[in-house]
Amino acid sequence: MEEIDQSRCCQSCGACCGYSQNWPRFSIESDEQLALIPPGLVNARQSGMRCEGDRCSALQGDIGKATTCGIYAVRPEVCRTCMPGDAECTMARRKFGLPVIETA
Repeated sequence: MEEIDQSRCCQSCGACCGYSQNWPRFSIESDEQLALIPPGLVNARQSGMRCEGDRCSALQGDIGKATTCGIYAVRPEVCRTCMPGDAECTMARRKFGLPVIETA
């Protein structure tokens, strides 16, 4: 069984970052971790990432083609836990008409 290169999957996708303005929320981050996120990328309620429509403002590139996170090293926990092929990934990819990532 071939191992999935998770970074490659995500860098050619970005669907989870454009799925919903309610998705990139803060949950278990400490005040110190939140302070590392540029204030201009935090929503007005201070509850998550600022979005343009459903798309996270930190997302760069074209969904389904080539993307990157502008704050990858300090991204929220919800972003860290979404993995290629999991339920959240599958739901987001379907929104954009992208094929499901098959995992073992």
